[in-house]
Amino acid sequence: MKKTLILDPAVGTATFLYRVINEIHQATAGKGQQGTWNNYVAEKLLPRVFGFELLMAPYAVAHLKLGLLLQETGYEFKSEQRLGIYLTNTLEEAIKHSETLFAQWISEEANAAARVKKDEPIMVVLGNPPYSKVSANKGKWIENLMESYKQTVKTEETQRQALSDDYAKFIRFAHWRIEQTGCGIVGLITNHAYLDGPLFRDMRKALLDTFSEVYILQLHGDSRKGEIAPSEVKDENVFDIQQGVAISILVKEQRKSCTTKVYHADMWGTRESKYSVLNNTDVSSTEWTALKPEPQYYFFTPFTGDLKQEYEGFWVLTAIFGTGTPQKDAHVAYGAGFVTQQDTFAIGFDPEALFENVATFLNLSQSKDELWARFRFCTTNQWNFEKARQELKDINLDNFLKRCLYRPFDYRYTLYHKHVATILRNPIMRHLQKPNLAMLSTRRVTRLPFDNFLVTQEIVEYKAVSHDRNTMVFPLYLYPSEGEMQLGGHRRPNLNPEFIKAVSEKLGLEFVGDGRGDLEQTFSPEDIFYYAYAIFHSPTYRSRYAEFLKIDFPRLPLTSDRSLFKSLAVKGADLVSLHLMESLLLNNFITKYPVEGSDMVDKVSYDESNQRVYINKEQYFEGVRPEIWDFHIGGYQVAQKWLKDRKDRTLTYDELTHYQKVIVTLKETIRIMAEIDALISEWPID
Repeated sequence: MKKTLILDPAVGTATFLYRVINEIHQATAGKGQQGTWNNYVAEKLLPRVFGFELLMAPYAVAHLKLGLLLQETGYEFKSEQRLGIYLTNTLEEAIKHSETLFAQWISEEANAAARVKKDEPIMVVLGNPPYSKVSANKGKWIENLMESYKQTVKTEETQRQALSDDYAKFIRFAHWRIEQTGCGIVGLITNHAYLDGPLFRDMRKALLDTFSEVYILQLHGDSRKGEIAPSEVKDENVFDIQQGVAISILVKEQRKSCTTKVYHADMWGTRESKYSVLNNTDVSSTEWTALKPEPQYYFFTPFTGDLKQEYEGFWVLTAIFGTGTPQKDAHVAYGAGFVTQQDTFAIGFDPEALFENVATFLNLSQSKDELWARFRFCTTNQWNFEKARQELKDINLDNFLKRCLYRPFDYRYTLYHKHVATILRNPIMRHLQKPNLAMLSTRRVTRLPFDNFLVTQEIVEYKAVSHDRNTMVFPLYLYPSEGEMQLGGHRRPNLNPEFIKAVSEKLGLEFVGDGRGDLEQTFSPEDIFYYAYAIFHSPTYRSRYAEFLKIDFPRLPLTSDRSLFKSLAVKGADLVSLHLMESLLLNNFITKYPVEGSDMVDKVSYDESNQRVYINKEQYFEGVRPEIWDFHIGGYQVAQKWLKDRKDRTLTYDELTHYQKVIVTLKETIRIMAEIDALISEWPID
C-alpha cells in the first residue's frame, strides 16, 4: 500500500499544512497514543508532508509556524531534521542544480524540491494557489503542460491569456503531479471562473479524462457577477477579494472507470455562515447534485438546458455577419475594438488635450522616467518609447484625429496611429470611418442580466460595452479597400448570404442590398439590423435565454410574422437613434441643473429621496429616477460611470447638456424595452 505523501504547491504561510498536522495529531496522539508521537513525526510525518513557496518571507513564516505547532504537540526536532518546506517555483521544471552555480543552501533547496516535485509519489495536492490573469510564470515547462487545456480555443492572445491565469497553471501542475503518481486526490480552493467559462472547456475535459470523481463546492461571493442567491440572502466572499471561489476535490483511482462522476453543490450566504457550514460538514455530509457534463462545454456547474434546442435553432451573431464570399477581406466580418494600452496618453476629452499630450511627449526636456510616470506608459510588444518619439514628430496629427466611442454614450478623441493608439484593429475599424452602423456586443458575460449591447457609427475602444472583456464590433456594411474596384467601389452588406436567404424565406420578402426596404415587398440590411437590435433589448429575451447568454455570443430568433418584424424594426430604429444620440427626444430634458457653481466633478453621489445626482457638495442634476440611475449597459452603471470618469474635471456647457441627454436616453430606452416586450405575445418567436 502506498504511503500518502501530501504537497501544498503554494504553501504561503502554511495555513493548510498547519491544519493537516493538527488533524493528524488528533487522529493519532489525541487517542491516547501521545507516547508514540515523537516516533510518528520523525518516521511518518516529516517524510510525507511537503510545501513549495516562491517568496522568502512566507517561506520563513511557514517554517516558524509549523515548527512552533510541532513543539506545542510535544515533538522535539533532532539536529539533522527539517520541515519539507522548500523555497522553489512550483511552475518551473524540476531540475537539480549544481553547487558550483549556486550557494550551497540555495542548491540544496532546489535539489530537494526537484526530488519532491519529480520523483516522490505525491498522492494529495492541496492549498489555495495565487490568482493572476497576467501570469509572470511563462516558463517552457508549464506552458507546454498548459497546451492540453488549450486544444480548441482560438489563438487570439486575449483568450489564451485568460487560460494562463496562475490558478489554472497550479491546477495543471496538481493534475500532472497526480498523473505521475498514478492515483491520488487534488483539493484546491481557487477562482471559480473555470467551472463554466467557455474558454476553459478543454481544461474541464482534460480533468474529466484523468480523474474518476470530481466534487465542486461552489462558494460564490463574486461581487462582479451580480449573482443573486436563491433565497435572496446577502452573499459574501469567504476571502477579501472580488473574484468568487470554489473548492474542487478531484479523485483519481488507480484504474479509472469509463465515466467520470461529477458532483456539485452551491453555498450562498454571509462569510460567517459559510465558515460555519465549512467547519461542520465534509464530503460525506454535503448534499451533492450529480452532473452529466455535455461535450459541447463540459460544464462543472448545473446547466438546465431546458431551452437549449430552441435557442440553438437561432442564428448566432457571428454567423449573421460575414459576406461568405472569397473577396480579400470577406473573412473579416467582425472583431474587437481598438486598444490603446495607455489611455492617459491616447484618449482625450477634446482634440487639444491629445495634441498637448504629444507635444509634451516630444519635448526633449522631459525625461523618459517623467513621461512614463505622467502617462502611465507600459512596456508592450506593440509600442516602443524611443521609436514613437522619433516618428511622431514627423507626422501631421490632424490626419489621425478620430472621435471614438470610449464607454456607453461617452464619446472622446484619439489619435488613430500605431504610436498612440497602439492596436488599431484596422481591418474592422476602417469600415467605421465611413457612413455605417455597427452592432456592439460580447461573447458571454460575468454578470447577469446580459446588457452588453450598443450601436455605433464611430470607431470603438475595446471596453466600450464591457468592463471585463473585449467589445466585439459587427459592422453592417463593408467598404472596399483603397483602390479596389469591387462592386463598382460601393459598400456591400456584411451579412451572410445564408442568413439573408433564411430571413427572406421567413418573411416572403425580397432583399435589397442597401438602405431601407418597404417591408411590403422588400427588406434591407438596416431593417435586419433594427429588428435584431430590438430583439436584443427585449427584457424577456435577456431573462429567458440568460443561461445561454452567459456562455457565448447572442443568438437571434427569426419571425415569419411580417407585421411583428416591421413593428420591431421600428422600435429598433428608435433605439438606434437614441443610442447614437441623434433622436429629437433628447432635447426634451427631464432633469434640472439649478445651482450655479464650479461645475467641478468632486464626489458623485445619488440622493434617491430627492432624485438628485450630486457632482459636488452644492451642484446636482435633479429628476433622475432610481431606475434610470441603476440602468446598466455592459456592466457599467451608465448615469454614474459617465460622471465618475470625469472626476476632478470642470464640466463644460456641452458636457452638462450631454449628460442630461444621456438621462433622457436611458429613460426612453427603458420605455421602448417595455414596448418591445409588449409586442412579442409569445416565446419562442416564430
